[in-house]
Amino acid sequence: MTVLVTGSAGFIGFHTAARLLREGKTVVGFDNHNPYYDPSLKEARAQLLKQFPGYTHVVGDLADKAALDAVFAAHAPDTVINLAAQAGVRYSVENPAAYVSSNLVGFANLLECCRAARVAHLVYASTSSVFGANAAMPFTETQGTAHPMSLYAATKKSNEVMAHSYSHLFGLPTTGLRFFTVYGPWGRPDMALFKFTKAILADEPIDVFNRGEMTRDFTYVDDIVEGVVRVAAQPAAPDPEWRADADTPDPSASGIAPYRIYNIGGGAPVPLMEYIRTLESCLGRTARLNLLPMQPGDVPATAADTSALKRAVGYAPSTPVSVGVARFVEWYRDHFRV
Repeated sequence: MTVLVTGSAGFIGFHTAARLLREGKTVVGFDNHNPYYDPSLKEARAQLLKQFPGYTHVVGDLADKAALDAVFAAHAPDTVINLAAQAGVRYSVENPAAYVSSNLVGFANLLECCRAARVAHLVYASTSSVFGANAAMPFTETQGTAHPMSLYAATKKSNEVMAHSYSHLFGLPTTGLRFFTVYGPWGRPDMALFKFTKAILADEPIDVFNRGEMTRDFTYVDDIVEGVVRVAAQPAAPDPEWRADADTPDPSASGIAPYRIYNIGGGAPVPLMEYIRTLESCLGRTARLNLLPMQPGDVPATAADTSALKRAVGYAPSTPVSVGVARFVEWYRDHFRV
């Protein structure tokens, strides 16, 4: 079995590819190593993956259709796990063109390649940000997502409906996973845990938005990968009981197309200030807080209802924040020799 993992030099892509390789799968990684954050971290992840005999690394961009065509022609992947995207809510306010190129043009190219190659299953990353202005907690797949708060969220919502059209028209099995604040070793430098750790160890203040009045469904990366791998092995299928003429048709159901959407989160939301206190304990240092107002495009709270994913594949996250943060700190100190 050959699995194409896009974004394989990224945070979640790296962990997913490594897990599949440890299971004996043949993995083709595809990543553009863009400079959104320090490319040396991406290079280090890619070098670790290259140590596996079943791994092939291709440097390329999803927006380059010819490059994608070449990968599909050379490797004929059975399953595609799309974890490549321009990430970040705040950056989308400053550089919208990057999101259009990667998340819209790039995803359209990938759908076309999957259709032409008759891929058995396309699994792709969506985000909790699609819930936007919705304030009903916890978030469920049946809730509306018509009010995105950032272009990043809008592009991910677009991915979901683009995938549905290909599932409906061409019978391409697609499953979207709405990630909730993923953290852990080899994490992204633009994420809070990485930034906080770096600043605290340098005895610099940390920026705390909405003056700390925020809650997040922090999800440890190994729990995310477990869900991704389980979903990838179970292609989406049509639901023969779905009815378009129902009073309230379930917008998350597969309907007549082989299509699914799932939340994938930790399931135990944690206040931001508690998260910071946990990090302080792991570092043995006290943070200096720079309390700031809410940033554009951000939301005060997220919480995932993951019961649908549990029913489908037995998803059960098991890593508490205290353990996950400690593992990140251990990795950070070792990697950066702090």
